[in-house]
Amino acid sequence: MKIIGLTGGIGMGKSTAANILRRAGIPVFDADAAVHGLQACGARAVRKIAALFPDAVVKGAVDRGILRGIALSEPGALQKLEAILHPMVRKEENRFLARCRRAGKRLAVLDIPLLFETGGDKRVDHVLVVTAPRDVQIHRLRLRGRMTQPEIAAFIAKQMPDRDKRRRADSVVKTGLSRHYTQRRLRALLRKLLV
Repeated sequence: MKIIGLTGGIGMGKSTAANILRRAGIPVFDADAAVHGLQACGARAVRKIAALFPDAVVKGAVDRGILRGIALSEPGALQKLEAILHPMVRKEENRFLARCRRAGKRLAVLDIPLLFETGGDKRVDHVLVVTAPRDVQIHRLRLRGRMTQPEIAAFIAKQMPDRDKRRRADSVVKTGLSRHYTQRRLRALLRKLLV
């Protein structure tokens, strides 16, 4: 089974690419969804996060807005949070890959925003980076309505620069043109990888 690592900065089109790949019948592990699950009411990460960041836990669940503010403003907070979450997400990822292998899948996708930053690129056979112009990225983030302009700028600044991700990729797909273009490029990549 070939493993594709799908990555790109926030607002670059990973979700769109992942949905296109799912519709093509490729199983996709969504690391962000795994994190959300781990932070839900009563989930495994909540107690550990509450021990470090008690203000971020409200009614037994992690308030992602509060936690984001802490992670962006307190030195070292993001690293502490990642030390809690990354091992848990990695276990979920391993279970996903085991299910794919048992099902006889030829391809599986790991949608991991911090693929390079966490060394995940060493666990995959092919790295696919999605990219878009900065103005498109910022526009997409504004449309989500969950972050202020300063938070958007701070979040982008904390991530690996897009040019560095593109340089390290095996394939790059531009998502700022049209959904149809992105779909065509992804289908062409799948044909190549399935040979």
